[in-house]
Amino acid sequence: MHRYLIYAAYGWLALGGMMHFFIDVVSQYLRHKRAPGPEATLFYGMNTAYAFGQVMFGLFGLLVAWQAFDLLGRWPAISLTLTAAACWLIFDFIFIEYWEPKFIVAIFAALAIAAALTT
Repeated sequence: MHRYLIYAAYGWLALGGMMHFFIDVVSQYLRHKRAPGPEATLFYGMNTAYAFGQVMFGLFGLLVAWQAFDLLGRWPAISLTLTAAACWLIFDFIFIEYWEPKFIVAIFAALAIAAALTT
């Protein structure tokens, strides 16, 4: 069960980061939802960096799971994963007004906690 939860957690994070990027950045840019200016640049930059961080962390987690699965059962990897989830949730509640990114990270956090408890 631990193996499935690890793959589900990191896979969900990578998928959620890609969804966040395409929905909040690409689609709004293509539909011209934001007037050009410093606020739009800040919005696109912040959401791009947020989504890129999630995709890279998720893909790196999947790579580690594929190459050296035993590393993800040790406390440094577990604490890094849970710290990242907590930081993304804090960032969500402070800076992002939409509820969808909060939901994506909450699911990742739940999967990561479940994976940590099954080691």
